[in-house]
Amino acid sequence: KMNSLINLALIGASGVVGKKIISLLENKDIEINNFYPLGSSSVGDEIVFNNNEYKIEDLTNFDYSKVNLAIFSAGSKVAEEHAKDFVNAGVYVIDLSSKFRYEKDIPLIIPEINGDEINLLDAPSIISNPNCSTSQLLMAIAPIHKEYEIDILNIATYQAVSGTGKQAVQELKNQIKDESVNQEVYPKKIAFNVIPQCDIFLENDFTKEEMKLVWETKKILDNNIEVQATCARVPVINGHSEAVFFRTKKETSREEIIELLNNSSGIKVIDNPESQEYPTPLENANDTEEVFVGRIRSQTINNENWISMWIVADNVYGKGAALNTVQILETLLENNKLC
Repeated sequence: KMNSLINLALIGASGVVGKKIISLLENKDIEINNFYPLGSSSVGDEIVFNNNEYKIEDLTNFDYSKVNLAIFSAGSKVAEEHAKDFVNAGVYVIDLSSKFRYEKDIPLIIPEINGDEINLLDAPSIISNPNCSTSQLLMAIAPIHKEYEIDILNIATYQAVSGTGKQAVQELKNQIKDESVNQEVYPKKIAFNVIPQCDIFLENDFTKEEMKLVWETKKILDNNIEVQATCARVPVINGHSEAVFFRTKKETSREEIIELLNNSSGIKVIDNPESQEYPTPLENANDTEEVFVGRIRSQTINNENWISMWIVADNVYGKGAALNTVQILETLLENNKLC
């Protein structure tokens, strides 16, 4: 057990990701001294954590001095209203929304890649959790970039409806059962369809989700990597998939990439074309922690070295959201930030 005196406020405890954070804390046996589930619309609902029942308390009247860590899993609006108040009261905040990700002085953390930035914090601060698509992408390409230098990166994502929340999952299920059910969550029907839009369109005709991949790759991994993305929503309940194509400055091969990824923490390679072995969200992305990589190909185009691959991960329980958050918590502990 990690010994500590964590007094934790979890904002959004009854949401899809909030519940997964609770189950990860239980599975990893992280000792929580005092636990306070907080919310606004869910006040009074019951949450079970380590076999104890807790009632969700009102976030607006909460006494910040009771905690030394707050996890925000309730979207940008709630984070904007309350996160800085916690920090001003001397509390570390881990925020899963996109609200603070692009602020210069706020660390955007994937512990395996840039966790050492947490050690540099000399006072309680907000720590941002990256977008789910970014997390799984960078887990897979960071070791390759370190070794072979990626300079151009193209991504197409195939994103599950769980990334939009409970209502989206229900909408998909309802439309599959009854084709006359209209869309409310998405701009078009999601059942039996692929929607090439995640989030809103920006002035450059890319969607916000596509630009998140650009901005976050540059902030976390390397500002010199040029990134292009297309993000699509697919009728999959859980687990995001990505087709990734990148150019490396140094020559490499399929075999070298596989060996490198096999030796990288948090990655599992499933890549055996002869027997149709490759990762899929249905088989590999339900309450799993690893980022799964397959379909690794290497080719020379115009004397340049290009690698293609396929990445799958659980976007809710796994690296996309809950797991990365809990790993940030563990990093805070390891760096004695919560004592």
